[in-house]
Amino acid sequence: MLRRLKSVYVQVLIGIVAGVAVGFFFPHAGAAMQPLGDAFVKLVKLVIAPVIFCTVAGGIAQMSDLKTFGRVGGKALIYFELVSTAALAVGLVVGSLVRPGRGFNIDAGALDPSVAAGYAAKASHGQGVVAYLLHLIPDTFFAAFAEGNLLQVLLVAVLTGFACTRMGEFGQKTAGFLEAAGKLFFGIIHVVVRLAPIGAFGAMAFTIGNYGVSSLVQLGALVGTFYLTSLIFVLGVLGAIAALAGFSILKFLAYIREELLIVLGTSSSESVLPQIMEKLVRLGASKSVTGLVVPTGYSFNLDGTNIYMTLATLFLAQATNTHLSLMQELTLVGVAMLTSKGASGVTGAGFITLAATLAVVPQVPIAALAVLVGVDRFMSECRALTNLVGNGVATLIVARWEGQLDREKLRLELNRGPAYVEAVLERPADAHADARVRPSVVAGATGPTWESLN
Repeated sequence: MLRRLKSVYVQVLIGIVAGVAVGFFFPHAGAAMQPLGDAFVKLVKLVIAPVIFCTVAGGIAQMSDLKTFGRVGGKALIYFELVSTAALAVGLVVGSLVRPGRGFNIDAGALDPSVAAGYAAKASHGQGVVAYLLHLIPDTFFAAFAEGNLLQVLLVAVLTGFACTRMGEFGQKTAGFLEAAGKLFFGIIHVVVRLAPIGAFGAMAFTIGNYGVSSLVQLGALVGTFYLTSLIFVLGVLGAIAALAGFSILKFLAYIREELLIVLGTSSSESVLPQIMEKLVRLGASKSVTGLVVPTGYSFNLDGTNIYMTLATLFLAQATNTHLSLMQELTLVGVAMLTSKGASGVTGAGFITLAATLAVVPQVPIAALAVLVGVDRFMSECRALTNLVGNGVATLIVARWEGQLDREKLRLELNRGPAYVEAVLERPADAHADARVRPSVVAGATGPTWESLN
């Protein structure tokens, strides 16, 4: 029993349950716990930019053929667009069939427009392809790290990696330094992740205490439909993709259970970005593919956000008795494919993106967004969970396309499950009972955690 309590997974689960209890029975005290969740997320984000920079720049610097980089990036973007479109379609179909907004008969004129005005203003700020592309370029080299903009960090990392490939021996030494620095930052993550139970407790207590269960009851049809739709997408669409690639989506979900619980508690997929990268490498995906696909996917492969946008838009249309033609629904899907690329793993980004999407469907009053404010936090958790799973599957798929996935290692790790990995990591270095494997690097390294002795 005591051994199980040492597991971060169990501790996070206890933190979530305790947070729900405090938020439900002591709402004011629960709402005051918000700083605990925010502090944990900020601690993780503290090292996200350095981890991405070191992983991507170091991976490119060690590539002998730069064409590989372009090919991996191209395949990743194609996969992102295909699966993201499928997510939008699933949300549209389920929303049309279930009709969660039917019977609400909301009078948009009676709603407070100031509630949605702030989100609409954020959505309209800096819109446009040119403005978006210019925003990808940071003002200075270090500005990307200061702001924590993942795409800007990715751009700086790519430029640095390319520069290293043209600098001969010095470039190789720089690549070695970047790899060593990456191990340091992953080590920091392993220290910070021990605080995950406290962060999950604070974030969950705040969510329940501040928004209350009553809001879930009022809009239960929408929240339930969203969770069900996301489950259908993960098990159906991503499950089918995983099966074609030769692994089980259920085993993969079990393997990343710790990360899923942290995301559930914090409502942010960014809170586990370094950890999910490490686990994907442990599952057999190469460091270079993982380092490129995961950070890019956090801005271009947001399956949960896509489902939310089409489903929420249909809900608001149905709730305000607004009829949308087939052409308008198809336009909605097309626009959502673009606006979703501006969302990130941070809580609330999906709501702002929804406001941007509604701008192209003027028939649905923007003031209707006020209806969703109370439950958006609960749906943010599901968005983040779906986004995380989608990016994990995407990395394994692209790695296999590139022949950079150790399929035997993937099978072995998934069959052993997370409990085996957690147990082995907790033992002393000379106490590993399984003679077939040994630790290849210290916990937190960017490389694979296990290597075969056979």
